[in-house]
Amino acid sequence: MDSLSQLALGAACGVAVMGRRTAVWKAAIWGGIAGTLPDLDVIWDFGDAVRNMTYHRSYSHGLLLLTLLAPLLTLLVCHIHREKHLFKYWCLALWLALFTHPLLDAFTIYGTQIFQPFSNHPVAIGSMFIIDPLYTLPLVIGLGFTLSMRHFRGLKFNAMGLWISCAYLAWSVLAQDLVERAVHSQLSKEGTPEARFFVTPTPLNTIAWRIVVMREDGYQEGFYSFFDNDQNIHFDSCSSQPELMQNLQNNWAAQRMAWFTQGFYSIKQINDLAVLSDLRMGQEPNYVFEFTLAKNTNGQWQSITPVQSDQGRKVTTEELDWLWARIKGDETPPPR
Repeated sequence: MDSLSQLALGAACGVAVMGRRTAVWKAAIWGGIAGTLPDLDVIWDFGDAVRNMTYHRSYSHGLLLLTLLAPLLTLLVCHIHREKHLFKYWCLALWLALFTHPLLDAFTIYGTQIFQPFSNHPVAIGSMFIIDPLYTLPLVIGLGFTLSMRHFRGLKFNAMGLWISCAYLAWSVLAQDLVERAVHSQLSKEGTPEARFFVTPTPLNTIAWRIVVMREDGYQEGFYSFFDNDQNIHFDSCSSQPELMQNLQNNWAAQRMAWFTQGFYSIKQINDLAVLSDLRMGQEPNYVFEFTLAKNTNGQWQSITPVQSDQGRKVTTEELDWLWARIKGDETPPPR
């Protein structure tokens, strides 16, 4: 999730655990710091664009490692504020702020390696978009009331914010399951119930959802809103060249992306370059993570240093207008 959500969640956890035992501002500040610490791995350059993507949310998001970090951070906090008598409470508060960071990230489609160092499997539930105001605002508002009221009278608002945000997470999983059932039902009627697909929310909401179905020669993209009048999902077919991967068996970046995306990628030859797109983030034809991985020289594919493309693209007003209309059930095709 975005940094503001992680900061707010960490601060809310800190305040909830510390309660009346220390100043609310102390609990909020240190909880917020702990809640954002795991994402400091973004400042580390792992060597190239694919490594930077696939090693983000890895060791720094391992639940065991963060659990071991909690008492060390607690020693620092207790020393600064001379509150060693509150060690166990500070430790619980900071552990919760650290621990919930990767758990929240796991609800996005990106992939979070929460079981490091025992397993590098990227957990990607995919029920939450990376930024969702309906999740973040209850936390921020609850904290705002709590910090603005004297004598701990605002603690109940912090608790309310946490409960509402947790309920919204639960709703996102339920909503995703409902959409997955609709997709599976439609695929079964079409005679392809075995087709692999994923369902993830469109930006900033959990009402309109994006679906990608993998096919032998490419993939299909469709959208579904709970306000749709027609419950049949319209899919647009998109081309890919999966046979290119046979020429990239020894290309580390290509194989790494195939693993990290859990097979939800497209690969195409554009001029003399092999370009791989992570289909999980973005939408056709614009994807957040798209990499040039190899070059065809005299009929032979040669690995090159991965280059991420389209990093500076801005969302257009037309796309935002379409998203709002799609949430409301307008089934007009998206701008391409």
